[in-house]
Amino acid sequence: MPLKSKSDPARSTEGKNGVQSLEIGMTILRAISGGHRAMMLKDIAAAADMPASKVHRYIVSLVRAGLVEQDPMSARYDLGPFALSLGLVAVDRLDRVKLGLEAIAELRDEVNQTIALAVWSDNGPVIIRSLRPYRPITVNVITGSALQLLTSASGRIFAANLPRSTTDALIGRERATLALPPELQTETGIDAMLAKVHADRLSVVSDYHLVPGVAAAAAPVFNFKHEITLSVLAIGVKSMIDLAPNGKVVTALKRCAQNLSMRLGHVEQDT
Repeated sequence: MPLKSKSDPARSTEGKNGVQSLEIGMTILRAISGGHRAMMLKDIAAAADMPASKVHRYIVSLVRAGLVEQDPMSARYDLGPFALSLGLVAVDRLDRVKLGLEAIAELRDEVNQTIALAVWSDNGPVIIRSLRPYRPITVNVITGSALQLLTSASGRIFAANLPRSTTDALIGRERATLALPPELQTETGIDAMLAKVHADRLSVVSDYHLVPGVAAAAAPVFNFKHEITLSVLAIGVKSMIDLAPNGKVVTALKRCAQNLSMRLGHVEQDT
């Protein structure tokens, strides 16, 4: 049997060009996943910018592989069980804290303010990492610091996005022990504040917990189950940090949280 020479086109282009048919199949899968719901063949073809006949040939193989399935009643196609399994495995292997640390480092460099990452614990939100800005006057945040639910920016973010069954006991304890501002001394006031934080996906607090001169903003990070998993926090000297809704810090903070949520598999649900 003759040996293939080093100049054999099949060998020389294999590593460089990849497998075109696989790439076409992935394009079709992306079109289906981007539709957010089961799709007709013509809609998949339009999204993939391919002839329907060509898409159908590939879908036959994708169905056999379990990457796509067809509803026999509606004839619509959606991601199959193997595709869903791959997605869940990929998300499960993500290190949310590692990704979060990368994200807050970029955010700190962009806005030049103290940036922190908080997670939920049995005792409420806890700071797991903070990064100082490149400026002489700043606010230090200690890793391991526990945050109040009703008076801290991250606390409000978690309280607004967690089930009340998870937060009721802590909220009750704070109402009994903390010197809360007048608007938070009633159940109605607390509910109104948390509803606004939930709708805005943002919490801004000045003079945090009776500490003068400090201001902070926090945004939620969600996972693929649409559950809050982290909070990203920007903190600064009140006179040196602009926390206006459309300002640089808040805009960058919300973008950072949204991008991190996407990396953790969160997809916005249709309303």
